[in-house]
Amino acid sequence: MAAPQNYLAVIKVIGVGGGGVNAINRMIEVGLKGVEFIAINTDAQALLMSDADVKLDVGRELTRGLGAGANPAVGRKAAEDHREEIEEVLKGADMVFVTAGEGGGTGTGGAPVVANIARSLGALTIGVVTRPFTFEGRRRANQAEDGIAELREEVDTLIVIPNDRLLSISDRQVSVLDAFKSADQVLLSGVQGITDLITTPGLINLDFADVKSVMSEAGSALMGIGSARGDDRAVAAAEMAISSPLLEASIDGARGVLLSISGGSDLGLFEINEAAQLVSEAAHPEANIIFGAVIDDALGDEVRVTVIAAGFDGGQPPARRDNVLGSSSAKREEPAPAARPEPARSIGGLGTLPPREESAPAEPVPAANETSHPQTPSPQVPPARPYDSSAEELDVPDFLK
Repeated sequence: MAAPQNYLAVIKVIGVGGGGVNAINRMIEVGLKGVEFIAINTDAQALLMSDADVKLDVGRELTRGLGAGANPAVGRKAAEDHREEIEEVLKGADMVFVTAGEGGGTGTGGAPVVANIARSLGALTIGVVTRPFTFEGRRRANQAEDGIAELREEVDTLIVIPNDRLLSISDRQVSVLDAFKSADQVLLSGVQGITDLITTPGLINLDFADVKSVMSEAGSALMGIGSARGDDRAVAAAEMAISSPLLEASIDGARGVLLSISGGSDLGLFEINEAAQLVSEAAHPEANIIFGAVIDDALGDEVRVTVIAAGFDGGQPPARRDNVLGSSSAKREEPAPAARPEPARSIGGLGTLPPREESAPAEPVPAANETSHPQTPSPQVPPARPYDSSAEELDVPDFLK
């Protein structure tokens, strides 16, 4: 029985806590292939609803199967109390995914314990977790940050998906239920984007060693997802992935990139090459880029691209994105000479309005305007009607109006 499995990588996906168990339920529902699912929870009732291959109730003694009450300390203690059982179900795994919804009790406290056990057994350990929505409260957010920091120390690679970013790609009337389902779907995409490269036959196959070369001891990672149809679909999907709203930072500087391209049987090698080239240009010049293509006829003419970038310092990319956002407002503020000597006011676009009002009655500013426009009353033109009726001003987005 064991002989045929010698050449196959053993992949196990562990859902810890309510959010993690929901996530693996979604993976089972869509038929994620080639992996074994393990559900770990302190809530016995939630475990009964799971279709996982293995269910482990770690709250039998400590919580009597009633959950951790959003207390990470309880979740951590429950996992530690059943350390031997967790170790038993993880034995033999080459790759272990630990998925959880950060901010609660069992997932936040128990996930680092599970990851520590998996890594001690020699498995490539990857954490895929979500950061809670803002509406879930500050206490939950603080607990999530502490849990993410603990988990980062216990895994080879950690992918954090900010739930708030899902709102930017969701309809304004999306329900709470659908919002959490979207979070589960993204967790699925993160795991599937990696496992399909190993377990599913495709145009370009990868083995476990390829994936390990990118994700072993890689630290924090970013994940972007894109899909497209029609002309240049692979390139369009790749562009969506590297500029995905799910990315809290840019992939610039990433020294390890895992690129997964999925499409129907008509997926061409040339368009795969174009997509891979686009991603390679966005990463570090000397990045180790591992990419594979998976054939899935269920996608029809759609192409999906998943990019996982790792191996960079996490402090700088977010600052770059903030600068990019700020540059658009800075460009609009360049005509105002008062914005540059007062950097404290140039932080936001509204902060530069008072200097303009103060400089309007002063003599030096009208003099500067006279050099560019011969007419003296040009500073008073902006509030006048002829200025509002121009086509350029009507093209300004509604939120600026």
